[in-house]
Amino acid sequence: MHLRVMKVGCFGGGTGLPSVLGGLKRNPWLELNAIVTMFDSGGSSGQLRDELGVLPPGDVLKCALALARNEREARRLLLSRLPSLEDSRLAGHTGGNLLLSMMAQYSGSFLAGVEGLRALLGCRGRVWPVSIEQASLCARYVDGTTAQGEVDVDANLDRGHAIEQVWLEPPVHIHEVVAGAIAELEAVIIGPGSFFTSLMPILAVKGMPEALAQVHGPIIVIANLLTEGRGMAGFTAGDAVRLIGEAAGRPVDAVIFNEARPSAEVLARYAEEHKHPLERGSLPASCALVSGRFWRREIARHDRPRLAHALWAVLATNLERRSRPRG
Repeated sequence: MHLRVMKVGCFGGGTGLPSVLGGLKRNPWLELNAIVTMFDSGGSSGQLRDELGVLPPGDVLKCALALARNEREARRLLLSRLPSLEDSRLAGHTGGNLLLSMMAQYSGSFLAGVEGLRALLGCRGRVWPVSIEQASLCARYVDGTTAQGEVDVDANLDRGHAIEQVWLEPPVHIHEVVAGAIAELEAVIIGPGSFFTSLMPILAVKGMPEALAQVHGPIIVIANLLTEGRGMAGFTAGDAVRLIGEAAGRPVDAVIFNEARPSAEVLARYAEEHKHPLERGSLPASCALVSGRFWRREIARHDRPRLAHALWAVLATNLERRSRPRG
């Protein structure tokens, strides 16, 4: 096997994508590119979007922090929230969200603002907003009802409304620079993250299937540890693989699946939130299964080192296959 640097794209948002980036950034054979969802309507990001008309900065900020040279110190400083001040519209926002919004406004471009933040933090990799057009996430449920906005989509899912379709309103397009970066990737990693509000919205962006069609390497899905609310009862990793493949316009090549279970007490606590361990389900014959014990603590998070090593095993296998002489 001849080792060389691979260009890898990691797609998602929330807390899942930064965890993947933080685990992979120490691998010297990977050139990381985070492709980040931009349709957050909750918390500080949603408030800044509504009040200032800026793109929601939260997920981009978290990914930049995960790739920062000094991640712990950067997180401590930029994820701190401003104190409540009388008549202050800035109270409760994180310093990082305000910094990124300010950099984007003064540079005249959100992409330029992100690049400036990346340089400031000394990031080991690039961070790309999937689109710089404003849009809201919409969902249609199997009972015919609909919801608009990430917060309401999640709330209805939690109440037991199973999602039939998600889309973006108005329709938005992938930025041409981001599409070009994706076309140069040698592998794509999707997840983990909130399935219908972090992962599927990225694939709903116009032009994304065409960009992914240019990637000659594998698409790897990291299956979530838990289902998300009553509306995902019975949802499996196989369902996730199928839906992502359909939205991406090409099949998923491998899925990383957790087979560990925490204590009964931990499971009971999550069950109160209507979250249950994700079962494997039926996978397409063309999708390789990579299973292991990735849930090692009480909180539902993939173990960073184990996940990073599992991903490298899949990527290295693909690298060897592509470098093997034909004939």
